[in-house]
Amino acid sequence: TEVLRVPAWSTAQGAHWLLLGPSGSGKTTLLHVLAGILRPGAGCVQLAGQDLAALAPGALDRFRGRNIGIVLQRLHLLPSLTVAQNLLLAQYLAGLPQDAARVQEVLAGLDLADKAQAYPHALSHGQAQRVAVARAVVNKPRVLLADEPTSNLDDARCAQALDLLHAQAKECGATLIVATHDQRAKARFSNRLDL
Repeated sequence: TEVLRVPAWSTAQGAHWLLLGPSGSGKTTLLHVLAGILRPGAGCVQLAGQDLAALAPGALDRFRGRNIGIVLQRLHLLPSLTVAQNLLLAQYLAGLPQDAARVQEVLAGLDLADKAQAYPHALSHGQAQRVAVARAVVNKPRVLLADEPTSNLDDARCAQALDLLHAQAKECGATLIVATHDQRAKARFSNRLDL
């Protein structure tokens, strides 16, 4: 059965997009297709000239790790690793050298330098969210995807989360795609894809 139909769509490197739609409209599914986590039933997904479907699973994982940063609804920080180790793991899984200086640079840029040796359970929700963003950008991705990053946040925290994503995407030169049903995000994006 067809879950989602998206017309041909392309974007320039570094553009910021809002993917807007009600719950159940396919936003998460589309993000997973764009990230290569799910394969489309028809059509193709190309990122930087690379057809994601043409990559073998291991190569796709490495390509994703090097080129696509993802902030999921559930943050998926590994509880047995420190904040710094969670970021070093992202480098390792992408097949990149573990660069402790880059990890410290990203954490410092997100006001988390003092949390490098903390474990996820010791973080506030806002700190954990920033760590998830740090993990998503540590490898300087070409695309940054965020799934409902403002859900369950008050207005001030919503604005902070969107500021953070915009700033980190700009710093990396990444295309930013934020999927949400949160109407508060509308004013922050000039590019919009409605589902």
